[in-house]
Amino acid sequence: MSRAALAAGATDVVLFTDAANATSNALYRRLGYVPVGEWATYGFSPAEPAAG
Repeated sequence: MSRAALAAGATDVVLFTDAANATSNALYRRLGYVPVGEWATYGFSPAEPAAG
């Protein structure tokens, strides 16, 4: 997919991976991907209405 995207004119291809998975990350590096940052996702639930 990366090659196809680049061949189609993409200038960047982004891959999100599990930083704790050394096996997959080693493979991605061999394919030419380089780490550029870390990402986190947080979920929040609506607050309960105040009793009053």
